[in-house]
Parts: sequence; C-alpha cells; structure tokens
Amino acid sequence: MESVRAVLIDIDGVLTVSWQPLPGTVAALREIRDAGLAVALVTNTTSRTRASIASTLSDAGFPVGAEDILTAPAVTAAYLTGKLPGARCLLLNHGDVGEDLTGVSVVAGPGEDVDVVLVGGAGPEFGYAALNRAFHHLRRGARLVAMHRNLYWRTEHGLDLDSGAFLAGLEAAARTEAEVTGKPSRAFFAAALDRLGAEPGEALMVGDDVESDVLAAQRAGMTGVLVRTGKYLPETERAAGGTPDHVIDSFAQLPALLGLRGGGGAN
Repeated sequence: MESVRAVLIDIDGVLTVSWQPLPGTVAALREIRDAGLAVALVTNTTSRTRASIASTLSDAGFPVGAEDILTAPAVTAAYLTGKLPGARCLLLNHGDVGEDLTGVSVVAGPGEDVDVVLVGGAGPEFGYAALNRAFHHLRRGARLVAMHRNLYWRTEHGLDLDSGAFLAGLEAAARTEAEVTGKPSRAFFAAALDRLGAEPGEALMVGDDVESDVLAAQRAGMTGVLVRTGKYLPETERAAGGTPDHVIDSFAQLPALLGLRGGGGAN
C-alpha cells in the first residue's frame, strides 16, 4: 500500500445508498484527502450530472467538487465525439444528463434515422415501445453503445433492476454486441488515471461490484478493493471470475487498509 498515491472510488453503494452517506464514509474520505492522496469518484450513475452529484455529496459533508467526479455519461460523450463524430443517437436513459453529453446529437422524433442506440440507466423509460424502437434501429444497422451493463443497484428499498438486463436482451435479439464506455471498460479507468496523473500500479479502486469495479480495475493494473456494502452479495463474490486484492466491510475501513490513522480491519 505504500505505493498507492491515487484512489478511485465508486459512489453508489460505497459512499452512499440512495444518496444518503453510509456510516463513517464522510470521515474516511476526509482522512484520505488529508493524507494527500489523489481522489477520483468514478461512477456509472446515469441519472444525474457531475454538477448535481457534486452538490448532493458536498451538502452531505463529502469534500468533493464536480472536478473530482467522472461519470459514465461524460466518458461516453468523449467516446462518441472522438470515434463517431456527428452520429445521431437514440438515447434510452432514466434522468437528464444532457449537460454531460456535450457534443452528442440526440434525436427526438420517432421517425428520425439513428446511427447509435445509446443505453444509459434503467427506469420507467425502458418500456416495450422504447425497447422495440431501439431494436428496430439496431436491425437497420445502428450501433449499440452502453454507458454500463450493470444488472442491478442498491436503493433504500433493496436491489433494483438496472439496464444490463435489458441490454442483454437487445444484444441477443438484434444479434449484436454493445460497446461499453463506462465501467468495466479499460478506457473508463484510463480516463480516470489520466485525470489524476497516476499510473495503474499507483492506484487503488474501491467498489461494491466485484466484476465491474474491482476485477475490471485489477485487469487494468490497479489494486482492487471490494466493500461489503451496496449491491455486494456473498454469492456474487463467490461466483466472480477472480479474487479481489482486498475485501473490507465498508469504505470506513479504507484508511486503515491504506495505513492511515483510524479505521478498522480488512482481509
């Protein structure tokens, strides 16, 4: 841990659940920042903009600003404008993230031609008519781009279904494969490291999703830390395609794992 100088942190399920801070997370993040470690909050959240997320977290006491947050929509915008400039996109997403989709052309009319079916986070918008419209565009040759492929996330009411379940259906029906821009894509982690000016071997990723957060970060050369909060399930950890470098009960224990003052234990 002596080589770690940058910490990447998932938000939902790690720092908060339904945007309410988990016990000890505010103090832990303050301790990490006070130690001089570079911090990036990396999230597949597609229902809020970076500015909105920063405002909510700051109001809750977290020492963060919009510049500390990297979202799947922001990375997706960079991907589309760089690789598919001018592409007309059908956006299937819950929440208004237009502010973070800078340069992306989103079509509104049902009869308009589409180059890309862009899938964000699930919500009421993922009804039959919308999914069928997306399917028709894919059958006509549109590319399928997904901000993430999470199957579910933790809310105050328990686990809720996410867009990964719908994405798998679209892929199977249209016989195509989605290009994923958020976690677990290597490009997403590379963008975060570039922002922090850190090499993979100097960085640690903390998440509640063993596959998309932790093992994906390890494949990118980082240290992976799994927290037993949020969407964490013991059976998911047991069935995972690899083993996290570290597992802790909560983010509140991270300062201890890093050798900082305070915190609890880890294995």
